[in-house]
Amino acid sequence: MAEMKQLAKETAIYGVSSIVGKFLNWLLVPMYTYVLQNSGQYGIVTNLYAWTALVIVIITYGMETGFFRFASEHKDDKTLSDRVYSTTLCSLAVSSTLFAILIVLFRNDIVTLLDCGASASIIAMLGITVALDAFDSIPFAYLRYKKKPIKFAAFKLISIAINIFGNIFFLILCPKIMETSASWLVDWCYRPDFGIEYIFITNLISSFLCTLLLLPTVLEPKLDFDNVLLRKMLRYSLPILLLGIVGIMNQTVDKILFPIVYPDKVEAMQQLGIYGACFKVAMIMMMFTNAFRYAYEPFVFQKHGTSHCKESYSDAMKYFIITALLIFLAMVFYLDIIKFLLRSDYRIGMDIVPLILISYMFQGIVYNLALWYKLVDKTYWGAIISSLGFVIMFVIQLIFIPLYSYWACVWASVICYFVMMMVSYFVGQHYYPIDYQLKRIAMYVVVAALIWAAGTLLNIDNFFLRMAYRTLLLCIFCIVVMKKDLPLTSLPLYKKLTHRH
Repeated sequence: MAEMKQLAKETAIYGVSSIVGKFLNWLLVPMYTYVLQNSGQYGIVTNLYAWTALVIVIITYGMETGFFRFASEHKDDKTLSDRVYSTTLCSLAVSSTLFAILIVLFRNDIVTLLDCGASASIIAMLGITVALDAFDSIPFAYLRYKKKPIKFAAFKLISIAINIFGNIFFLILCPKIMETSASWLVDWCYRPDFGIEYIFITNLISSFLCTLLLLPTVLEPKLDFDNVLLRKMLRYSLPILLLGIVGIMNQTVDKILFPIVYPDKVEAMQQLGIYGACFKVAMIMMMFTNAFRYAYEPFVFQKHGTSHCKESYSDAMKYFIITALLIFLAMVFYLDIIKFLLRSDYRIGMDIVPLILISYMFQGIVYNLALWYKLVDKTYWGAIISSLGFVIMFVIQLIFIPLYSYWACVWASVICYFVMMMVSYFVGQHYYPIDYQLKRIAMYVVVAALIWAAGTLLNIDNFFLRMAYRTLLLCIFCIVVMKKDLPLTSLPLYKKLTHRH
């Protein structure tokens, strides 16, 4: 239980940057839907950021996980662990710089190749931004390894705050100022014809300033590059690269493939804009998954080999699923309120949100199950499982996007991650068996499903009564959790209050 409390504490701190930070970025989506001229413009943004997510995985080539693996191996020797960090930094610095140069040089060719409505300047800015983010991933990993979650969270939040301020400044404040006699205040830095370019300008600025903040962390250990060590790290990390590519393709192939296979190019970007905005609504589940991942990966490697490590992994899975189910119920029960975050012409796609949440839940479970092939150094299994999921997702989307638009993307995602979850579980039990609390987990899934059905199938016309009824159902789920696995007596607040008396 003590390990779970420590994991929960670190997850909460990383959640400040992951959940709170991404929540703030998430609030940019409603702004985009209200400020941008049409859903087609947001479709361009959705498509480009899908490509960006893929590229950043490629140019980090699994070295983040490789750093944790080799640094943890030498955790008792600071000189050797610092050498791992320094070697990883040097490798990423060289590869990221080369990538940025190539993107800037060939930006016009990339515009022609993508054919999504983006300008050459946007491509150049994205190239530099991705290069900076790839390099920054290692200093951020170092902060996690050194258990400095507060500094990690602070730097992430500062970068996010800059990005949010820039978006508000360029997309809302500047246009309003330009309409007044004080236009001279911003006409030196603002061009009305830029439009979505300012989304990418702001992203570049925030990434550059974040890199500056990380410089002391970059320079903390002395430069100690080890070519032999790098080759060992690459042998470990390259299979993870394939896993990462396939994994991120499972998340982004829909947004990349959609404008390619949809019959009408203009309508494709409009549909993609609606799908992208509604997809973002469900991102709260992904925010939680990411916050958990930041704390869980170091936790897994550090607990490996201890007498009760498998029990800790089992508990972590149970509490992850409980929290994910709670987030799911809260989101689907309050969609009638959440939908107003989007402009009316986007709300037609809100029916896909429950399925996206389920897909994210499966994805989080897949990540939890992935610990076995990382611990037994059989990372190729991760690539096999992700490749299987990618083939399923790609085939379904390729066939059905022209027929069912973004509904094909949603169902493909659910099926893909369900299959990956099942395969990973059964293969993992062969190589690294863990006694997951399946009966208890199944009980929570059934209870959540019944509560979901009770909350959505009963048609209550009065809005306030409907919200009150669903809130009551949500409380019932919380009571079940507290009775079975989270008694009040285990909470720090309860202990403090009872101690006073």
